Amino acid sequence: MAHEREVADEQAFLDLALKALDHMRDEARSLRDSAAVANMRGAGDLVERDVVMGTALNRLDQLAIGDQSLFFGRIDYVPDEAGVADTYHVGRLAVSDEQLNPLVVDWRAPVAEAFYRATGVESLGLSRRRHVAIRGHEVQGVEDEYFADANGELQLPEDEVRSATEEGLVEGGLALGGPGALLAALGRARTGRMGDIVATIQGEQDQIIRSPLAGVLLVQGGPGTGKTAVALHRAAYLLFTYRSTLERQGVLVVGPNPLFLNYIENVLPSLGESGVTLSTISGLVTNVEIRGRDNEEVDQLKGDVRMVTLLARALRTRQRPLRSDVSIPVGRAIISLKARYTEEAVERAKRRPGNHNQRRSSVGRELANRLAQEYFQRFVRDGNDEVSAVGELADMIRNTTEFKESLQRIWPRLSGQELLHDLFGAPALLRAAGKGVFSDDELEQLARKRSATPEEIEWTKADAALIDEARILLGPRRRPRPPVKVGESGILDGIDLDAYAGDVRAAALREAQRLAPQQSTELDEAEFVTYGHIVVDEAQDLSPMELRVLKRRDLTGSMTIVGDMGQATTASSSASWNSVLEVLQPRRQPTRVDLTVSYRTPEEVLDFAAPTLLAASPGLEPPRPVRRAGFVPIVEVVDPEKFAATLVAATIREVEAVAPGRVAVIVTGRRVDEVVAILTSHGVDAIDPREQESRGLGADLVVLSAEGANGLEFDATIVVEPSEIVSRGSFDPTRSSPRGLRTLYVAMTRPTRRLAVVASGPLPSTLL
Repeated sequence: MAHEREVADEQAFLDLALKALDHMRDEARSLRDSAAVANMRGAGDLVERDVVMGTALNRLDQLAIGDQSLFFGRIDYVPDEAGVADTYHVGRLAVSDEQLNPLVVDWRAPVAEAFYRATGVESLGLSRRRHVAIRGHEVQGVEDEYFADANGELQLPEDEVRSATEEGLVEGGLALGGPGALLAALGRARTGRMGDIVATIQGEQDQIIRSPLAGVLLVQGGPGTGKTAVALHRAAYLLFTYRSTLERQGVLVVGPNPLFLNYIENVLPSLGESGVTLSTISGLVTNVEIRGRDNEEVDQLKGDVRMVTLLARALRTRQRPLRSDVSIPVGRAIISLKARYTEEAVERAKRRPGNHNQRRSSVGRELANRLAQEYFQRFVRDGNDEVSAVGELADMIRNTTEFKESLQRIWPRLSGQELLHDLFGAPALLRAAGKGVFSDDELEQLARKRSATPEEIEWTKADAALIDEARILLGPRRRPRPPVKVGESGILDGIDLDAYAGDVRAAALREAQRLAPQQSTELDEAEFVTYGHIVVDEAQDLSPMELRVLKRRDLTGSMTIVGDMGQATTASSSASWNSVLEVLQPRRQPTRVDLTVSYRTPEEVLDFAAPTLLAASPGLEPPRPVRRAGFVPIVEVVDPEKFAATLVAATIREVEAVAPGRVAVIVTGRRVDEVVAILTSHGVDAIDPREQESRGLGADLVVLSAEGANGLEFDATIVVEPSEIVSRGSFDPTRSSPRGLRTLYVAMTRPTRRLAVVASGPLPSTLL
């Protein structure tokens, strides 16, 4: 059979490519080993050793693909006039033989673009596209797609036997690349970790992945459209294409919560990219431990952009003159720090540029110098004191306890945490700063009891964004010591740095810093790292204040923002993409792209969830599904006394139906512990994946809060008490809210195969 012959041909090629890959690894190991035993006579040799070692180790990391398939596709171009047809195998990384002849091209290379973009309408010069299924080191099967030539004819081999792979596909003319490979990938059981999609990237996804680096790319995509995977693959593509720039400037990927980051953390390493920073918004704000949680009304207030004005006003209330004079002992005399002196100094300092903590020094110097001049005129000029310079007098004055305490009252040195804690813990300060900006009721909600010590403060996620904002207003509390300058340490004496290439020269400077005497060069809390490209996932859930945290980390204006306004579930989430862009203020016209096809979520689930989306966000269209699961969602409404037994039975049924896949039971946040207890008491092994001791999302059965389910996927999902979920954001627990409906929409669209609903109360109208 033709199919068996093609599998054998691809197996022979795979064996050849694997042998070449082993040779490439041997060369990298040899380079590493030679660097490890190199004879180093000076700093120059040490630098070269480190550069060679770093290169070898990076190369070994790139070549370590584990048990993943080396390649997954092949493209054949239409033969030229001489009858020669170019053929390329497309894989995870480029592989060449010992003579440097290319065997496999990297999926990110320009030549591989046709593998993802070619369609029947626009073949991009291809005559055939082949998807190769490989498990370990064995070819399992091939799937060929043929394209018409310039005359509109298909050039099929005479003995080609083409078998359609229509099972599970939705009719409707969607142009899918490799439908069989796509269905196989989607049909595989979930593992609790997101995998890469390089073998099944579709045309509309590839167009986004390969978009230019500059500017803001905004991607709107509904459930199952692959927006998260596309964003991560775009990060890998940009690092491959603009490596010299982005390795220096850095790439940041921001997710909604730690559980989500654990879910996606393996994707980029599997694509050969390990130098990317993954973080939540709160994780970007250093030295702030999130231990508390605001209620939804307070969370919404803290995320409001009006907080920018409130914090700026709050800081100005801390810049105030003394109300009365203060006596300061200097030498054998007592001098007076007059209140009017401090008033004049504060007014001048407020007009100076710079942040709060920087200007504090100028206030202290001005007041100390003024007092020193008075002392000098009264005591030193007539020879009654041994101190002979005004500068020495000023230093003496600044070092007195009375002066330090006075300066702290006039212009205190503050951290972001101190400013925020003082503000929220003092209703009078809140009223003074928030008058005309927030209502009295809103200010009362923001107020909270002061903690006795900083360690007792239970900061919330919304607090972290406010602390970051405050740090910009305040500036660093201390001035870091400068790093050792080249030449001062003597380490590079006699080394001609200009003789080295740029990367070697940079390594030499880093080595000099490392070997020099250690000095304190840590970043202050108010200083932070910026990035050349930022990827933001689930961006619809970020508050304006959180978006400002991101904007401050933006070095070049290059960002990829992905999300779905139909899945905006937080109290402080942005109202629209326009409002997101208003906060970010892109430096050039942003580009918006819509992902319209759902590959993961089956038709039955999308149809069931569509009325909920329509009620929550009437202006949004649900994505078009490409596949059916063959399973209609089950809805079970029972009496309260039968709820536990019904939930246990439904859970056991779904776990058995999708084994060895993953199942999630999704409830409101306040009932997670209760549902875990119900299931475990009936012998069902269920866990809360947020617990550090658990297997996380790798467990067969997890219980999730609906509020934290964004971006995750499971083989089967059981949604519990949907009426409780839709009441989020409503003052009446019996009524639904747009945010509650969006949360329910998220919960119902997590499965790739099966969906069930269990309730002991009335169902929301959208499910009737």
